[in-house]
Amino acid sequence: MKTISSISAASLEVKKSKFHSFLVPFCDFEKTLDDLKKRHPKANHFVSAFRYLNENNQIIEGSSDDGEPRGSAGRPTLKVLEGNDLINVGIITVRYFGGILLGIGGLVKAYSDVANLAIKNANLIEFERVFEYTFEVDYNKTREIEYLIKKEDIFVVNRSFGSNGIEYVVRDGISKIKKIKEIL
Repeated sequence: MKTISSISAASLEVKKSKFHSFLVPFCDFEKTLDDLKKRHPKANHFVSAFRYLNENNQIIEGSSDDGEPRGSAGRPTLKVLEGNDLINVGIITVRYFGGILLGIGGLVKAYSDVANLAIKNANLIEFERVFEYTFEVDYNKTREIEYLIKKEDIFVVNRSFGSNGIEYVVRDGISKIKKIKEIL
């Protein structure tokens, strides 16, 4: 599975209708949707789709046609996310109606095409689940651990100083946690 760490955008014009698609990390999905509605008050539709992994390792997904004919916009956009094996992302497509009806098939193609363009423009990265790991290190090994944490950019939730050493709580991908375990 793949994901993204920053927003990606693309635009497409089909028979005078303008489609602006934004691929965003899922954690920014609602905020981005609100911001786009404020920045594009004259847009006709804000079609969206999302996929994320919940705490039980289940894929949760959804979509909205936002006034477009049922199944012509949100669902095809979601299918693009699924087809590209993306997770923890959302996509929002802002449409300005150009005065020419596209029909169901035309809408499906336009929304799918602009979503694919936004994905093509994105910097896709491998998805890795995040885990929390707690460990204690003697003071004589802290320099080595601190070097690894800085070098690998490991997210430290907490450091607690005790009489014999430091207790760390880190939250990151399993590959980085394995590197810590190798040193211990």
